[in-house]
Amino acid sequence: MSIVNLRIAGAERAASRTFRRYNPVTGALASEAAAASVEDARAAAEVAADAFPAWAALGPNARRAVLLKAADVITAKGEAFVIAMASEIGATEGWARFNVMLAASMLREAAALTTQVSGEVIPSDKPGCLSMGIREPAGVCLGIAPWNAPVILGVRALATPLACGNAVVFKASEICPRTHALIVEALEEGGLPPGLVSLVTNAPEDAAEIVGALIDHPAIRRINFTGSTKVGRIIAERAGRQLKPCLLELGGKAPLLVLKDADIDEAVKAAIFGAFFNQGQICMSTERIIVVSDVADSFVEKFTDRAAQLKAGDPAQGNAPLGAVVDAHTVTKVQSLIEDAQSKGATVTSAGSAEGVLMPAQVVDRVTSNMRIYTEESFGPVVAILRAENEEDAVRLANDSEYGLSAAVFTRDISRGIAVARQIRSGICHVNGPTVHDEAQMPFGGTGASGYGRFGGRAGIAEFTELRWITVETQPGHFPI
Repeated sequence: MSIVNLRIAGAERAASRTFRRYNPVTGALASEAAAASVEDARAAAEVAADAFPAWAALGPNARRAVLLKAADVITAKGEAFVIAMASEIGATEGWARFNVMLAASMLREAAALTTQVSGEVIPSDKPGCLSMGIREPAGVCLGIAPWNAPVILGVRALATPLACGNAVVFKASEICPRTHALIVEALEEGGLPPGLVSLVTNAPEDAAEIVGALIDHPAIRRINFTGSTKVGRIIAERAGRQLKPCLLELGGKAPLLVLKDADIDEAVKAAIFGAFFNQGQICMSTERIIVVSDVADSFVEKFTDRAAQLKAGDPAQGNAPLGAVVDAHTVTKVQSLIEDAQSKGATVTSAGSAEGVLMPAQVVDRVTSNMRIYTEESFGPVVAILRAENEEDAVRLANDSEYGLSAAVFTRDISRGIAVARQIRSGICHVNGPTVHDEAQMPFGGTGASGYGRFGGRAGIAEFTELRWITVETQPGHFPI
């Protein structure tokens, strides 16, 4: 197996040492990658800064053509992504294929944005003054992507910054360096100028030092990070000291509300998908199902029957609906959340016990606020069911969380659904749809401990450009002195 090297100035660069990632299911070597030093990271930023001016000066349709071709290359590499994701993170083929599809869509959406980086003429009180607001590329952006949806979130860290005319230093996840390296390979095969995107891989123990050095580097003008709230706070604090804007998409504890007039069968389908797709390892995963008491027993019976069918298996064999979780720590954490809830009165139903990192679906009913699973993000194949007295109580429970990324409401009354959605404190809310829903053109992001800023569509333009005020005087000046 070839080593995943750094990618700087359009060429591979070895590091003085490497680190290894092992298949979570089999224990076999999944990838070996360069462990960047601080000097390597700084070189990556400097090379990106050198490549930035020429890319920023290109016309929008030239950038569009590259991004469109890169989308086609990403699609063509589908099989390579399936293999890499299965070996590095234990992903199923279905999840890998979905990643490739949405990532290609994100590149195509970014290509469409190149002609939408626009400004405006602003009326001025000064006679003869043409006053304009103009958006220009920010410079070099640092993109830090996680392992759980590696192609989607890796491409998302790059696509809109590039569309806006920026260069990027892409800090790959230590858990899936080969998967993330394939993205940079696809971009360069699509015609991206050498050096415009630098790939940095690092050993897990070096992450804080490498990221800190990149944030501090004067060439870096924007930072986007998708990952845990704990790490997001550290990144925001470090960037704040440098007065550098961040876009943070962090953890979640997404609620799915089932009101008394909901279509129970539709709610069950959406909740099963939202809670257990990719083994619950999605920032938007349904972590809390909040059911009003009128329909709670009916919903829980149907939901637990469906969940009991969700066995886990080796993703390489593809004979089970769930694949592996990313590591043994996830299993330990989920089990501890379940044990804590059981000891405090919760009822647990399961599709079976975990075997290594193969953990079937777990359902914890009658969850109350004194249980850890009520507040802690599980990021695994377990869901908490909370029983609400009524609609008002359901909204209260939904908002009783520090997180605010995604949410969902099920009701046959659309007006009621919209009214309830507007009461929930989250960046995203779906009426009669699952909490897990992403499209390239939508403003994606959260509130509270789920972060701030928005990826996706035109909302992303503001995150990766500088808005400047430029004037042109068309008449002779008149001044008081």
